[in-house]
Amino acid sequence: MTGIRHLSEAPTGRRPLAPGGGIDAHRHDTHQIVYACRGVLSVTTDAGSWVAPASRAIWVPAGTVHEHRAYGNTDLRLVGLTDNPLALDRPAVLAVGPLLRELIVAYTDSAGSPPSGGGERERLLGVLLDQLRGAPKQPLHLPTPQDPRLAAVCAALHRDPADNSTLARLAARAGTSDRTLARLCRAELGMSFPQWRTQLRLHHALLLLADGVPVTAVAHRCGWATASAFIDVFRRAFGYTPGRAFTL
Repeated sequence: MTGIRHLSEAPTGRRPLAPGGGIDAHRHDTHQIVYACRGVLSVTTDAGSWVAPASRAIWVPAGTVHEHRAYGNTDLRLVGLTDNPLALDRPAVLAVGPLLRELIVAYTDSAGSPPSGGGERERLLGVLLDQLRGAPKQPLHLPTPQDPRLAAVCAALHRDPADNSTLARLAARAGTSDRTLARLCRAELGMSFPQWRTQLRLHHALLLLADGVPVTAVAHRCGWATASAFIDVFRRAFGYTPGRAFTL
């Protein structure tokens, strides 16, 4: 990432983003919760990418160089935090329930308003932080590989997530063995190759759904044999069907 901006504090407030819009690489000295209450948002760092629909938020710890990208018309909400209520030193995706959603919306809507004198905003933040501490972390991270052989395979599948080639065939294209690739996946990505490929396909599916692509077309473009198979995996990952992804 080039041209990195440095902000002393992570901003709090609302920032609508058009499809394909975003915020270029930057970092700040305080922590931040990034939440799209409409649309889908991705956060990318040198370590990989995290993606979140309206049922998820992304935690960005202080000092992390990152950039944002919007998919679909996105209502971005940013909450800057001095303290680290999650005790996490790397980005993470968090589940957002109805109460936490309303707290984030209310808190960011009140940013920039004159102080009320009654401490209402401070109390709102206190409840928001309590909810954040209890928010389950979600495995929606696509790590960036370092080994050039694994990086070549991952890049090819990013270009075509519907490629159903076996690990052995992908390894042969990269000039290595399937055992080597499997070992690299565990060492560099922290998961098995099938788990990583499923994560990749779910990431792509969210972005296509945000652009209004029909569920059946998303399923085939992301490598599922049938729409029902895609719906089952999506429901287990997010707790609802892809048809409801942008009606919550």
